[in-house]
Amino acid sequence: MKYLLIFGLTMAVIWLWQGKRRSALHEKMRQQKPKAQSRPRQLPTTEIVACDVCSVHLPRAEALTHGRSVYCSEAHRRQAQG
Repeated sequence: MKYLLIFGLTMAVIWLWQGKRRSALHEKMRQQKPKAQSRPRQLPTTEIVACDVCSVHLPRAEALTHGRSVYCSEAHRRQAQG
């Protein structure tokens, strides 16, 4: 009976020690998460426009403009001009 009581007390001490260790680890991880996710990565954006002749979508930086009109190629610009 004495050995059963000593075994039970030993197991209780180990269980309490493991619980404190686990909670300390969870708290440490909880404090580190906001730091890693505080600034989401921003991707550069590009405005997309459609050609007035064929309606192909392309970035504004690659488009040809004439006044308010937007074209995908020099041929379409000439075609729209007449």
